[in-house]
Amino acid sequence: MKIAVIGTGYVGLVTGTCLAETGNEVICVDIDEKKVEKMRNGVVPIYEPHLDVLFERNIKANRLQFTTSLDKGLEHGDIIFLALPTPEDEDGSADLSYVLNVSEEIGHKIKDYKVIVDKSTVPVGTAEKVTATIAKNAVCDFDVVSNPEFLREGFAVDDFLKPERIVVGSSSERATNLMQKLYAPFVRSGNPVIIMDEKSAELTKYAANSFLATKITFMNEIANYCELVGADVDKVRVGMGTDSRIGKRFLFPGIGYGGSCFPKDVKALQKAGKNENYDFKILNSVIEVNQKQKTILVPQIESYFDSDLKGKNIAIWGLAFKPETDDIREAPSIDIMNALLDRGANVSVFDPEAMPNIQKKFGDSLSYAKSMYEPLENADALVICTEWSIFRTPNFQKIKQLLNNPTIFDGRNLYNTRDMETEGFTYISIGRKAINH
Repeated sequence: MKIAVIGTGYVGLVTGTCLAETGNEVICVDIDEKKVEKMRNGVVPIYEPHLDVLFERNIKANRLQFTTSLDKGLEHGDIIFLALPTPEDEDGSADLSYVLNVSEEIGHKIKDYKVIVDKSTVPVGTAEKVTATIAKNAVCDFDVVSNPEFLREGFAVDDFLKPERIVVGSSSERATNLMQKLYAPFVRSGNPVIIMDEKSAELTKYAANSFLATKITFMNEIANYCELVGADVDKVRVGMGTDSRIGKRFLFPGIGYGGSCFPKDVKALQKAGKNENYDFKILNSVIEVNQKQKTILVPQIESYFDSDLKGKNIAIWGLAFKPETDDIREAPSIDIMNALLDRGANVSVFDPEAMPNIQKKFGDSLSYAKSMYEPLENADALVICTEWSIFRTPNFQKIKQLLNNPTIFDGRNLYNTRDMETEGFTYISIGRKAINH
């Protein structure tokens, strides 16, 4: 099939590349000329495991092309994916200006039947707005479909190629048949393609992300309570997670969620509720608790240094909002580093992938290490913000030798508290007994 993907951000690039992998002819459209030129030369502009292999293979096979010409993309594609940014507006709602501006152009340019697919995360009613915008100028038939993505950063390629489910929102039998044909290679094992109306499909994405954010936040509240009463959140988590009604996933406590999806989507659903005079009380609490959770270690760091962080050298491991990505949007590390800098600390950092993005944001206010042990030299404490696998089994004796004080503040509970006691560390984690040496 002939596919056009408008927008080559995280979702658009993964979508275009994976659709090309099953033999479709895909053209990706982006207005950034430098980015398009790099992609034509085989340079992947984001870090996502396994994407580079598929990217290079499909470019060589001429199944994956890139252009700055919307006309070329629309002429080529029978199915047009809109994978455009929907950033958070000042009031928390999703900004649809990119989606609607491109829809306006599509209405002027399409000359034969197209299926226009909303792949971006958009509020309920967006398909209607896109339809109305295109219809103002269109001289041919078209259908607008809601097809939300459920891609996890760090696992996006696997999630696209082997989806748990595919949601298609459409009231058109013609469009539905084309979408089922397109996705047939990805669901051969029997995972469902779920057909529903457009509004339900749009809400499904927001509801799913908001529920997962709520689950994470609830577990963080339990962890905070565990610290007050002397319970161990790891044991509580296991006891809860073995209940099949609850499940084991998204029960790991930490310093809050971040990224491009959960924060934005929770706020957008909250704002959408307000627009209908409905108050999502649970989501209000999720947003409030998560914001506080991001810096929950800061008071403990201050207490350890007798409320005086001025001139203290603090090392940070992990900057991305989660492992296996270079995405720093809404990353808890940013809140922690800002708090430490505001209190006069010197901060040195390491992350396997996210360093360039953090450097663009913080500039010379941080020290940037080339290896994971480098920032520990002459540091007074180590703070862990992201659970990269390379941090899971470090050389603890080397850490002790490099640090001025054998002290770790672990925002992701990477280590066993008994092991840390045996190793001789002061070890502060989330929802577990503090180890003091």
